[in-house]
Amino acid sequence: MLDVRRREFITLLGGAAAAWPLAARAQQGERMPRIGVLIEYAKNDPQADARVAAFGEGLRKLGWTEGRNVHVDYRWTAGDLDRIRASSAELVALNPKVILCSGGLTTSILWQ
Repeated sequence: MLDVRRREFITLLGGAAAAWPLAARAQQGERMPRIGVLIEYAKNDPQADARVAAFGEGLRKLGWTEGRNVHVDYRWTAGDLDRIRASSAELVALNPKVILCSGGLTTSILWQ
């Protein structure tokens, strides 16, 4: 009887040791790098779609996958000056590693 309990204990201990790295990896999601993207176009604009697709492809070529090892926050401004300012503030508050400005208007407003 003691032998059976010992085996169960060793099996339980082994299972916990095997699951530990998986749990540790799952917790790393909070430390995932964040990128903010400020886009001058409306979300449904074909130019915006093309830019987002190109950006995503560039990330993939560098080994980054959205939701897996990097988090990307998009803000669509549709060229609205107030929305550009508000979205910029939102992105800064998220504390990303970098903010990408897509479009001349968003870039010029941020430098004023």
